[in-house]
Amino acid sequence: MDRRNFIRTGSLALAGSVVAPTFASPFGGTNEKTAVSEAMKHFGVTESDLQKVIAAALEKGGDYADLFFEHTFSNYVGLRDREVNRCNSNIDFGMGVRVISGDQTGYAYVEEITLNEMLRAARTAARIASGTRKANPVALTEKSIKTNFYTVSTPWDNLLLKDKMPYLQRLNDRIFDADKRVQKVSASLTDDTSHILFCNSEGVTFYDYRPMATLSAVCIMEENGKIENNYASRAYRKGADFLTNDLVDIVAREAVENTAKLFQAVKPKGGEMPVVMGAGGSGILLHEAIGHAFEADFNRKNISIFSDQLHKKICNENISVVDDGTVPFNRGSVNIDDEGNYGQKTYIVKNGILNSYLHDRISAKHYGVTPTGNGRRESFRNVPIPRMRVTYMESGNMNEADIIASVKKGIYVNQFTNGQVQIGAGDFTFFVKSGYLIEDGKLTQPIKDINIIGNGPKALADITMVGNNLELDNGTWTCGKDGQGCPVSQGMPSALVSKLTVGGES
Repeated sequence: MDRRNFIRTGSLALAGSVVAPTFASPFGGTNEKTAVSEAMKHFGVTESDLQKVIAAALEKGGDYADLFFEHTFSNYVGLRDREVNRCNSNIDFGMGVRVISGDQTGYAYVEEITLNEMLRAARTAARIASGTRKANPVALTEKSIKTNFYTVSTPWDNLLLKDKMPYLQRLNDRIFDADKRVQKVSASLTDDTSHILFCNSEGVTFYDYRPMATLSAVCIMEENGKIENNYASRAYRKGADFLTNDLVDIVAREAVENTAKLFQAVKPKGGEMPVVMGAGGSGILLHEAIGHAFEADFNRKNISIFSDQLHKKICNENISVVDDGTVPFNRGSVNIDDEGNYGQKTYIVKNGILNSYLHDRISAKHYGVTPTGNGRRESFRNVPIPRMRVTYMESGNMNEADIIASVKKGIYVNQFTNGQVQIGAGDFTFFVKSGYLIEDGKLTQPIKDINIIGNGPKALADITMVGNNLELDNGTWTCGKDGQGCPVSQGMPSALVSKLTVGGES
């Protein structure tokens, strides 16, 4: 499991299946008008096949049906003991059928895309979500990508293993050269390329080419018998242009700096105190404290603590929080979500008011609103559910230095790992890898390895100052929910939370 996961329920899983033929052109390499027809050829299906499968999915009286085809290539290259010595590749290939009848959802998938197998899956899903309506599929109409948020100039399949290895070796060498205390380096490069074909009983069909790349390094140092470790990473929806010497050098520098400062770090005394959240990775506060609780399935079922708060004031009027699927090349962005809705920018909090939940098709119908482009799934084996994308707070009007200067005694935090939340109660916790004590308005002693504990609505209400320095954290964040993992990102300007519980030394 990735070292930097949000964990609520479930875990990550990527399984191999059928080896399918290579798709030569990424999105943008084909004429937009023929992208879907080329994708159909790639998956070995015709429009007639799709119509037959959708008709079978509706034959038990379902209201709606959709088909989700996926072909994903995944590659991993690893370095340990100063040399590149690990690699593996995986191919995931298959399709899923979803049928909705009222509040019922039927789902089935196949790893062998033949008409007979697809019909069998469709009829299985139909039996799970049977109804009385007699819906008929309509003619398919391509939904083109209005704006491609992750264009690719050089596809990953143009790069051989030997082309990737020098970047990892450079990363290793830069880390060792930067500090004589470095004892070990573990580094990895992963790239994924996904071809997605979608169609539904309303006639919507689209094709999306989805790249993903991550570069990460773990640095282990020793000083006077004391050992510390830390990491740095970057992740983007990019092709092979992701790999540059500049990126390698940035990751190397951050890995060394993040590790070196831990030798002077201490665990602060625990208790309730002011916490200044540093710009960037502190977006974990938004993800855990409110993000999951704003996902509309939890609110539709009255599980979320925010279920009765829509259009009500929940925090300072200077706070606006966005969940955005349109950030160029961001790990969490989507051209079109996994239900055929365009990626978009959604204000979940606008000037302190709970403005919108994060909707998939089912919750949007329940609330009588338009889906927000948050219907996402881990793979063709999973049903789509409301998921975050890129969640961040917009900038305020304070300088970070002034925010810190306002705190007599507290902590400043800026690097995080795992987090989790109880949706019903709104209680959350996340692990702080590093930060600083604040004493008399100044950053003093580095701190490490503490937990921050709080309650979502209260923490949001207790944000009293917001900085003017919004940053997005472009690390390898993956969100777990209902057994599914999805790539996400988050960000935040520096902000003061007047009271949070810090789990430190007694």
